Amino acid sequence: MDHASVQDYYGKTLQGSDDLQTDACCTVGEMPEAHKRVLSNIHDDVLTRYYGCGLIAPEALKGARVLDLGCGAGRDVYALAQLVGPEGEVVGVDMTEEQLEIARQHEAWHAERFGYAAPNTRFLHGYLEKLDALDLAPGSFDVIVSNCVFNLVMDKPAVFAAARRLLKPGGELFFSDVYADRRIGEDLRRDPVLWGECLSGALYWGDALAMARAAGFAPALVLEGRPLGVDNPALQEKLGATRFASITLRLFAVDAEPGEESYGQTASYYGGIDGAEEVFRLDHATVFPRDVPIAVSGNMAAILGASRFAAQFEITPAMPHRGAFPVAAPWRPFDEGEAASAGACCGPSDGAE
Repeated sequence: MDHASVQDYYGKTLQGSDDLQTDACCTVGEMPEAHKRVLSNIHDDVLTRYYGCGLIAPEALKGARVLDLGCGAGRDVYALAQLVGPEGEVVGVDMTEEQLEIARQHEAWHAERFGYAAPNTRFLHGYLEKLDALDLAPGSFDVIVSNCVFNLVMDKPAVFAAARRLLKPGGELFFSDVYADRRIGEDLRRDPVLWGECLSGALYWGDALAMARAAGFAPALVLEGRPLGVDNPALQEKLGATRFASITLRLFAVDAEPGEESYGQTASYYGGIDGAEEVFRLDHATVFPRDVPIAVSGNMAAILGASRFAAQFEITPAMPHRGAFPVAAPWRPFDEGEAASAGACCGPSDGAE
């Protein structure tokens, strides 16, 4: 598959989210009131050209500089522009000119709608495999987001590596995407519909985790996910037994150990994060009630201490001894029951229409 095929599918074949043939690149479920409010301020022309599959809005974004990889017509950019506030900035990158044209047409409209003196958004045309060629300074972003786009990229390790370079120390790559429970064969990868529907370009789950570590991120934190069904009989026949899941990952630009080691540390949450005043959930298995010391691994302590959440936590110093940190049983995102119990990637916390 090549860039031209993807550009044609998203620029010409798809005229709206209703044209999708599967639910892989769409978001389902209820959303919090905060997300409803920001989406109510986005132009209808932008909303109808949305092809995301999950969450796009991590916590504590006020004043942040955010990069949206594969921004399309700009729905997520304009949602984030409200969350970062006029003192923050959101930059969107996409390779499809038809989508960017829609996004740019409405910049002034959105700034006025948000009550900003000037737009706090910027849209760049480019390829995610070639982010270094764009006007993006290394180490200049607090958060990078991506919504169902990594699966469309040809050179996925290049994107992980570029994201790591563009993030500030302690910055976060927060993204939702489609993953497969096995490697996809080359014959399916050449199918334009399966690729455009976010399926045949999906990374094998194990490869995704390995690529993230190779790029220099701390071990991945799984926030939420859901199994994906392929209801189109013709596409399902081509895919055979391959299973897919939509998963939201958090990757932090923090030097980390290969394993989860215990140094006797705890982390206490002070509160103060909007929308998580009493309980902060960092991933599907790690929850911090306010003012309750929680045992954390060395890697988790490093993430909390270096990230934008640092001011909301007190972390006790490391002890001289060390030992294996007890971790929860591995999460099986392709299991219907397991994913349902962990939460739906495109469910209650999402900002979908």
